[in-house]
Amino acid sequence: MGRSALFEGDSLVTPVVFSTARLVLRGWHDLDRAPFAAMNADPLVMEFFPDQLASAQSDALIDRFEAERAEQGFCPWAVELVDTHEFIGFVGLHSVPDYLSFAPRLEVLWRLARPFWDQGYATEAASASLKFGFEQLGLEEVVSFTSVINERSRRVMERLGMQRDPTEDFEHPHVPAGPLRAHVLYRQRKSQSLHH
Repeated sequence: MGRSALFEGDSLVTPVVFSTARLVLRGWHDLDRAPFAAMNADPLVMEFFPDQLASAQSDALIDRFEAERAEQGFCPWAVELVDTHEFIGFVGLHSVPDYLSFAPRLEVLWRLARPFWDQGYATEAASASLKFGFEQLGLEEVVSFTSVINERSRRVMERLGMQRDPTEDFEHPHVPAGPLRAHVLYRQRKSQSLHH
């Protein structure tokens, strides 16, 4: 995927670390691996994914995210609480896979451990990620997508001010046939974010 398709300016040189009122979004540490693996093995956290992740798969995902951060300066960041430095999950920006029709785009995505649900953390960190994408990367649009039945994530997208067009619903080609395959696509343009 050509960088010019996504970015107006030069790529970032320094990997980003930033804070919101309650959260720090940062690169990944080895100490994140155990709680991340536990989170990815939780059947409720992974309810809307085809499978839970084994420990080795979870570690490989961290390695992938860190490679993205080294290359681009950003990734789905590890998120910790400002007050306690406790790891709670990840939130950030990630390239849409080339096999999806709306690529190339960046998506905003999140996954939090269950004790940290329903406290506004996903919305807070995702909002900061969108702001970073629009203001620092010069993006014109960011997307997000999930299974039609994932009401929890769809509510976060709506709280972020993202817009769904039902004509853009799609069958995810890498999800097995069944209730998880039908997906919704939400978009937010830079111009919308300035007025949200």
